[in-house]
Order: sequence, then structure tokens, then C-alpha cells
Amino acid sequence: MLTVIGEALVDVVQRSSGIEAHVGGSPLNVAVGLARLDHPVQFLGRYGKDAYGDSVGAHLRSSSVMVPLPPDDKPTSVATALVDDDGAATYTFDLAWDVPGLIGRLPLMLQGATLLHTGSIAAFLEPGAGEVLAAVEFAHPRCTVSFDPNCRPSIITDREYARRKAERFVSLADVVKASDEDLEWLYPGEDVLDSARRWMALGGHEGPAMVVVTRGARGPWGITRAGETQLPAPLVDVVDTVGAGDSFMAGLLSAIVDRGLDGAQNRDELRAMPAETLAAIMDHAARAAAVTVSRAGANPPSRAELNHA
Repeated sequence: MLTVIGEALVDVVQRSSGIEAHVGGSPLNVAVGLARLDHPVQFLGRYGKDAYGDSVGAHLRSSSVMVPLPPDDKPTSVATALVDDDGAATYTFDLAWDVPGLIGRLPLMLQGATLLHTGSIAAFLEPGAGEVLAAVEFAHPRCTVSFDPNCRPSIITDREYARRKAERFVSLADVVKASDEDLEWLYPGEDVLDSARRWMALGGHEGPAMVVVTRGARGPWGITRAGETQLPAPLVDVVDTVGAGDSFMAGLLSAIVDRGLDGAQNRDELRAMPAETLAAIMDHAARAAAVTVSRAGANPPSRAELNHA
């Protein structure tokens, strides 16, 4: 069982031509991506007993994601983009991130779990961020832990606070993925890859087994304790990039699970991974992202689609 903890939200796009609403949230997208790659996965997040919440629940269930937590009495989180006639967007957010009672339920919900993924708003926005950190600390002796900061400077504006939070999660994680934009915002003026190399040292022997940086058209770069590797970006006609990073994250984790490297009992083997194996894992992730950008919206591939990509 794979577990994803994080936010679910609805992206509402308002144009002069009308309004569109799409289910989103980075962790939710990762959970859906893993499920479509045929992994049993549960999503631990919150959404409300409202029409948007109904759409979130339906979206998760349609991809066979298990949802053990019921909707709560708060409104479903919404990100609204007001797009003018020139295509410029202005964003507003109405977010509620709190999962009370999560820690008490984790011993039951993580029975049999081999991997826990989190990141994005859930790792930074209080009061829920504290609950997520406690969940990662609880899961670490049992599970592979993965983290994607997926920074949102328009929501979490305090860079120092975000940096401290990110580094704490990185020190507990086995698998870390960040975009070059994440690292540029967290460490302005520093070389992105040097920042990633420094993350590899966080936590000492107990720190990450790998740090992977996505760099758009320049292709992904990664580091393990055995060395560094990079790949060219797949050639693809891009429709839009919505959900690309989340599909990459799901593909990365899927390739790790396919190799039997998930679970705390396999942590030493994961840390000993040669750079050549990381390159193959990154290639799998990049191909998943390439399928997603070839079509509209956060629409990650199935395993069959990825095998034929």
C-alpha cells in the first residue's frame, strides 16, 4: 500500500467566456498518477461536504484511489484564477488545511504501507503542516518517505520559514524531487544543482537516497550517494504543463516500487543505488510527464499508455 498525504483543491478558472472547475492539488495528482500506474494507493487529505468536495471524491474514486478519511464540515479548498482577455491570470486562494485526529489514526491506516509521499501546500500551511510532519516522523521507521516541496510563494510568502520547513522534510525523506523554480525561490542567487547537492547531505547517513531536479526543457538531473546523472527532456508537442511535475513524481515513485526498493527494510539498498539505475528511474518519470504535457490538464498516464509512449 502506498500512501499520499496532502491537499485536495478545486482550480476554478474564470474567463470572459465562462467558468471552468478542475480537481487538483499536487499530492492528490500524485495519488491519482500512482493509481493509474496500477499501484494500490490511499489518499489522506481533506475536502468538504459540498459540490466541489463531491467532485474531489468522485475524481479520486474514478482512478481507484482509496479514500479512508470522510469529508469534513469546512468548505473544500479553492484556487481561483481570473483570466483577462490578454490571457493574464490573477489568483486568489481560499484554503483550509487541517486534518485533526490524523496522528491517532495513522497506526491503523499505515498498516502494510511501504511508502509515504507528501509535499506542496500540505507541508507548509499551518495548522495541518505540523500534523503532516508528525505523520512523516511516525512513518519513517516503517516506510520509504518521499517529498516534493512544490513551493507556492503566493501562498507561503515567508521564504525563511519555507526553507526551514523544506529542509526538515528533506532530512526525513528518502526520495526528494524539486523543480529548478523551487530551488531558485528557496535559495535565491545560488546554483540550483549546488542547492540539491546540499540537500543530499541533510540528515547525514539518515538523509535522502536521491535528490532529483526537474528543469523543464533542459531535462531532469539527479544525484545519489554514488554519483550524478542527467537526461535530455523527451521530445513532445506540449499542450500545457499542468500536472507535469506531479506525473513526474508519480512516475519516479512507481519505478522505485517496481524495483522492490520501497519500504524501510530496503532503505540501505535504495541508498546504495548507482547513478545508472537512477537514470533509468528518471527516464520512466520523464516519459510519464511527457504523456501528461501532451494533453490538456493534470491527466497522468495509465501503465498501458506509458508502456506504449
